[in-house]
This record gives sequence, C-alpha cells and structure tokens, in this order.
Amino acid sequence: MMRSPALLLGAGFACALQAQTPAAMSAPAPAAPCTQAEAHQFDFWIGEWDVAKPDGTPAGNSRIEAILGGCVIQENWTSAAPPYAGKSFNLFNQGSGHWEQFWVDNGGARLHLVGGMVADSMMMSGVQDAPNPKTHLIQRERITWTPQPDGSVRQWWETSNDDGKTWSTSFDGRYRRRAQGG
Repeated sequence: MMRSPALLLGAGFACALQAQTPAAMSAPAPAAPCTQAEAHQFDFWIGEWDVAKPDGTPAGNSRIEAILGGCVIQENWTSAAPPYAGKSFNLFNQGSGHWEQFWVDNGGARLHLVGGMVADSMMMSGVQDAPNPKTHLIQRERITWTPQPDGSVRQWWETSNDDGKTWSTSFDGRYRRRAQGG
C-alpha cells in the first residue's frame, strides 16, 4: 500500500507538535559550547605580541585570537628571521578534560601537545613523530606559558632527547603586548 507524501508529512508534523509539550518547552536549554570556565583558562595569551629572547633580541611577533565562537585560540606566529612562520590551534577538549595544541608551520612540521593549568601556568607536552636520530629515543616537548605581573607572558619550551630523563631549553620568549598602532 502506497502512502501519500502529504500524509507522511502531516504525520511528521503531528509528531513534532507532540514533542513540543509544555514540559519539553520548559526544559533547560543545553549549555552553549565553550562557555565553561576551563575553556577560557588560556585567554591570558590572547592579544597582539612582540616576542623577545631573554637577552632582549627580537624573536618574532604573534597574533593570538579567539576564533570559532571562542572555542579555539589561534596563534599566528612570524619569526624575526623570515621566512619562518606557523600557526597553532588550541582548545579545551571537553571529552578528555585537557587542553590541546595543534602546531603547524611553513616547513611542514607539526606538533600535538596535551596538558592544562599547573598553578598559574598553562603547560602542555607531547612527543615528536620519530625518535631522536642520535639517541634513538623518543623526543619529548614541553611548553609552559606563564602570565607575568607586568602583563607579559613567558613561553618556555623545553625538549628532552632522552625520553624525558633530562630537559634543555629550546626557546625562552617573553611576549609583550604590542603598542597600539605598532
């Protein structure tokens, strides 16, 4: 027996109306994505920054912005020694309860880091895809971002070439807010 499309449409409409009972209409709406406090722990990094090494020499500049409805923090990095540039995409993963960073650059490199707040700092770590060619052990990366009393942010990147036994500094940069119009 064939059913008329109008009959099927009418039945679907009736079901939809039935679902809109007063109880269903008064149920609380689901929380908007990325509104929980954890999703904004890294907001201290948002801004336009000039980045310097510990000795004060320029390392580059970075524009950090909230995108995709505030769910993602995007970094746009340009080195002081062109043409090196990269981007990172940072988000609070509600499923795992951790922060994640996905870094990509114009050299074809990528890095995935996972972590979260440790005291007042954001700390994320990860491993390179291939073992260190000298030690044949996994190369680990750890980056810590710490807001400073003067409004700057210190980014301290450490690398371990012996699977986490010892660590050395790969990059130590101070992010200072760019002057307006600069």
